[in-house]
Amino acid sequence: MSLAVVGRSPTGLANYAVNLARCLPMSGTTFLTPFAIPELMESDAGTTSPPHCIPIPANLSADDGKRGHLNRLTWTQWGLPPIYQQSQTKLLFSPVPEAPLGRGCRSVVMVHDLIPLRFPRWRSPLYSYFRFYVPAVLRQARHILCYSTATATEIMDWYGLSARNITPIPLAYDARNFHVPAVADLAYPGSGDRPYFVHLGRHDPHKNVGRLIEAYGEMAGQLGERDRPDLWLIGPADSRYTPALKARTQELGIAERVKYLGYVSYTDLPKILAGAIALLFPSLWEGFGFPVLEAMACGTPVVTSTVSALPEVAGDAALLIDPRDPHALAAAMADLASDATLRAQLTQTGLARAAQFSWHKTAQQTAEVLSQYLVH
Repeated sequence: MSLAVVGRSPTGLANYAVNLARCLPMSGTTFLTPFAIPELMESDAGTTSPPHCIPIPANLSADDGKRGHLNRLTWTQWGLPPIYQQSQTKLLFSPVPEAPLGRGCRSVVMVHDLIPLRFPRWRSPLYSYFRFYVPAVLRQARHILCYSTATATEIMDWYGLSARNITPIPLAYDARNFHVPAVADLAYPGSGDRPYFVHLGRHDPHKNVGRLIEAYGEMAGQLGERDRPDLWLIGPADSRYTPALKARTQELGIAERVKYLGYVSYTDLPKILAGAIALLFPSLWEGFGFPVLEAMACGTPVVTSTVSALPEVAGDAALLIDPRDPHALAAAMADLASDATLRAQLTQTGLARAAQFSWHKTAQQTAEVLSQYLVH
């Protein structure tokens, strides 16, 4: 049995659940999902029969904010166990670190990251969730999956759990969407002819956008007006952080060159990535780092961090910098802006690196772990 709490606007966690489900063997698997998921009907696991799905309430996702999270936790504790018992299932696989506590449900759970503990907001419900609820779930789980060795180490350090109970399984990217676009498809409205760097992600402090802006300002100051690429920031604005970021671009005199594009459609992202000089992703911590892999698949050079899971994803196919050193980031940006040979080299190594990741491989490794716990 696999639980997939997918909202009307799927997040990265939901996209993980859907992509994994498409590649998992359908036989003997029951999916718990609030909405019809067309992708599940187009299985990549080599079967044509539709999956067995059981509908669950539609108000359990992040679409409904804090109430949605509370609804999901309540339903998981009291609504899920009867389904588990009635279906006579042998194992619950949860793509989030949630499962009924003390209700006799054998579970394998996925931990994405422990960022709310590493960068705590003391009044945030997420801190209490990761401080008290998640460790209780993990201690009763038969096994724990995560995206990276970095996250596995975090789980051991924060919760004191054994390495033998944790398996890191790398993720993948949607190769149907992220690939080198045809030249005719590269145009993006408003892009013009000016070269640009691009960043994908929210404006949360751990995404390090503030230092990115400082580094861009340093690089721009070293180049003539005509030689300065723009900086495109793609991701939702946040009233807690975005105004300060915009104010800093004004202070640095780069406001006209830093563009806040907000949300960009999924199908337009490859065009933007492929047209960029490079993806800049100097995050302070990531459980995996989808944008790095997606950019590489589009043939885009990448600058990313030396910390967390990002070196595991990038390998030797990106420029790795200390994310707390804006001077190092500025130097990497200047090198890429001026060195076509370096860009071509990173394009080729990035494409080769991205080819090593696939959802089929992720699903196969996941199925191998789950199969060990399908019998008592």
